[in-house]
Amino acid sequence: MSRRWSIAGQLFALQVLVVTLLVASGTAGAFLLARRDARHAAIEEVTGVAQAIARSPATAAALDAPDPSAVLQPYAEATRTATGTDFIVVMAPDRTRYTHPRPELIGQKFAGSIAGALAGGTVVEQYRGSLGESVRTVVPVRAGDGRIVGLVSVGITTDSINRGLLRQMPAVAAATAVALLLAAAGAWLLSRRLRRQTHGLGPAEMTRMYEYYDAVLHSVREGLVVVDRDGKVALINDEGRRLLGVPEDAPADGPAAALDLPPEAAELIASRRSTVDEPVLAGDRVLVASQRETRFEGRALGTVLTLRDHTELRALTGELDSVRGLTQALQAQAHEAANRLHTVLTMVELGRTDDAIRLATEELALAQELTDQVVGALHEPALAALLLGKSAQASERGVELTVDDDSRVDGEPVPVRDLLTVVGNLVDNALEAVADAGPPRRVRVLVRQEDTEVLVKVTDTGPGLTPDQAAAAFRRGWTTKHGEGRGVGLSLVRQVAERYGGSYAVTPAAATGGAVLTVRLPVPS
Repeated sequence: MSRRWSIAGQLFALQVLVVTLLVASGTAGAFLLARRDARHAAIEEVTGVAQAIARSPATAAALDAPDPSAVLQPYAEATRTATGTDFIVVMAPDRTRYTHPRPELIGQKFAGSIAGALAGGTVVEQYRGSLGESVRTVVPVRAGDGRIVGLVSVGITTDSINRGLLRQMPAVAAATAVALLLAAAGAWLLSRRLRRQTHGLGPAEMTRMYEYYDAVLHSVREGLVVVDRDGKVALINDEGRRLLGVPEDAPADGPAAALDLPPEAAELIASRRSTVDEPVLAGDRVLVASQRETRFEGRALGTVLTLRDHTELRALTGELDSVRGLTQALQAQAHEAANRLHTVLTMVELGRTDDAIRLATEELALAQELTDQVVGALHEPALAALLLGKSAQASERGVELTVDDDSRVDGEPVPVRDLLTVVGNLVDNALEAVADAGPPRRVRVLVRQEDTEVLVKVTDTGPGLTPDQAAAAFRRGWTTKHGEGRGVGLSLVRQVAERYGGSYAVTPAAATGGAVLTVRLPVPS
């Protein structure tokens, strides 16, 4: 099977054909223009020579002589030779020739138009006479009193004109050949460059490649951002636009700054650094970004950024961690309850019934008091369940978690998902802070619905934060712990607060020496 022509090969052949046709057309046009110009020049020349002879007094005097040919023939031939014309005929008004390049024709009648000249004008015509086809002119000869006493015809044969053109043809042919060679060389260089850029692919192959690549780019469930060497965004697929919040009608062929990308994504693109599975916040989404430099044949082409939505996975992971923590807490409480039950049964067997009842009711009272406090203050069931679950986790880790008596939430002042994000991450951060601290290890939670905002304040007895740490606490990736995937919780809190136009702050807890994390969320109108 013969190999199909590449785009570069087809373009080269087409360019050579077009250039050849253009040069051939130009050469033919130039030849026709030169022929026309040569004819006009010949007409001007013979007209000038004829008028010069006709106005000469010697010509009029010779026409009145007994033998005009004896005087005019040598004069006409000398002038013809000097001017390069082909014939000079001086004749009587009745067409009788007195001069001619062929002496045997002297005395015969002149063939051609003379009526205009007899009327006092100038006749210019292309006529086939005794010497062949020629361009000729006929002018009158006037005596001193104004009478027309004769006519002068001067001509140049078309063969002479064509011979003059043929003498110019080698130069024209050389110029044509040079033009063709230069055009072919330019077309070859252009096709060579195009072959490198298209990798020798044919039109059908490039069309198929474009269709496949376009279908793949628009159907994959990963965001893709391609940036060229100049830092301009060359491509964003549909998923990339969705994850980064880029409108569908926004052009994706300019600087990244013009697309209004999320700050962390814009910083990563501008840095051009290579990274793998780096968390990036984009609005209320947590994206996992991987970026690398692309090269072809040793040349850097730019960078490719891939994005995966990690929000749902992180939420599921958080719920799994909560369930796992709650399960562990329930297991520990089951062990504790078994121990207390054995103790109560033993005390009953020993006859110390009152002490057994007091021990059993004290534990139930403490657990019920916390449940009543949380459920009574927080009418949002998901938030109440979250804090009860966190309380069990805190108890397992040896941390005392209490809900402030001033806590109060009626209904759903802000979307419950956002409220759970804020409260859950603040409490988790506080539990982490006091986990390695010395006793007492306490966390206090205040969630209060006010007229225009919801106040969330979490106080812990941990080691606290320095001013620099407090300033950076809500920045993505900041953490006092070590481990992959940390430093995201408080940044999510920041994202929620900024989306509502609220505020977030970290201040030292004067009474406990720990930290107070405060978030205010305006209630949507």
